Amino acid sequence: QLQASGGGLVQAGGSLRLSCTASGRTFRLYEMGWFRQAPGKERRFVAAVTWSTGSTAYADSVKGRFTISRDNAKNTGYLQMNSLKSDDTAVYYCVSRMAPTQDFGSWGQGTLVTVSS
Repeated sequence: QLQASGGGLVQAGGSLRLSCTASGRTFRLYEMGWFRQAPGKERRFVAAVTWSTGSTAYADSVKGRFTISRDNAKNTGYLQMNSLKSDDTAVYYCVSRMAPTQDFGSWGQGTLVTVSS
């Protein structure tokens, strides 16, 4: 199971850090990621981190502004979001998968990020 937190209201240009804590069989975790869904839009990939190596991947829209990381000891992943824009307003979902061939799953309730202009 994944529990996301850290969303809130921030002004454009500001920063927020989202957290995602994993429980259960975390030793089998291959990758943790973030998706987001803006009002009236489809859910889209944001970033992902490979749990064992720390390798990262980002959507083009957030490259250079967002940083994904993980703390294996705490079973927690983070999404540091800087230089936020109004387009970043969305519900952010933490997800995971146990193998690179699997789709991301374990969708939780998400955490709302609102960027005011």
